[in-house]
Amino acid sequence: MLSAELSILVPAFLAGLLVLATHVPLGRLVLERGIVFIDLAIAQVAGLGVVAADVMGWEPQGWSVQFSAAIAALLAAIGLLWSERRIPAVQEAVIGVVFVVSASAELILLSFNPHGAEHLKDLLVGQILWVATRQLLPVAVLYAVVVAAFLVFDLRRQRALFYLVFAVAITASVQLVGIYLVFASLILPALASTGITARTGLMIGYATGLAGYVLGLVGSALSDVPTGAAIVCGLALTAALIGTLRAAHRSRRAPLALGLK
Repeated sequence: MLSAELSILVPAFLAGLLVLATHVPLGRLVLERGIVFIDLAIAQVAGLGVVAADVMGWEPQGWSVQFSAAIAALLAAIGLLWSERRIPAVQEAVIGVVFVVSASAELILLSFNPHGAEHLKDLLVGQILWVATRQLLPVAVLYAVVVAAFLVFDLRRQRALFYLVFAVAITASVQLVGIYLVFASLILPALASTGITARTGLMIGYATGLAGYVLGLVGSALSDVPTGAAIVCGLALTAALIGTLRAAHRSRRAPLALGLK
């Protein structure tokens, strides 16, 4: 019984670690640049690419679906890069439009599929519990390239490269864990570590993400609730706890600082 549960939970946990490896630093950049909902927009467009491939009858786990999702996400990233340069004042509005239009197009395409509701649920909440170990190796290679881009290039200044890296990472993540968990993995660890210097902030972000995934996976296994949704809630709880502890720490230090003055 225990070995059977571990055979399911371990690949899901490894998938979570892979997602966090790229999404924690990406999330910090997203918050820093004030484009919080870009991940939802690009993730939704990648999902639209997956649905379009399904409508065309392509193999669900084949490279053709990966290609369709990647092209859709890259086109969205190029469009958002253009709008950021030409009409930066309304960038958040443009991101919102991209999200709602791609989501609506997705619903239209899924309406022709008798199993459309189930496909939509899989895209939103994901199927992380059913990730196979063989799926993780190509994703690990891709994420290694993304992490290398962080180490070699300054993605804060190189906007075109940032959008490219972002689109590639999000495309892989959506098909691995679903849109909701992609957003939560990007934003919640970043929120928990906001306002902290790079190295310490990354450590806190990774700790938040790791604790959230463990809490969600264990909670899902014990209570038999949807795993993706449980991990999202676990990330929210750990981010809130770390935020509370940071606030309490700052409040204790404030009187000391005033006393020194």
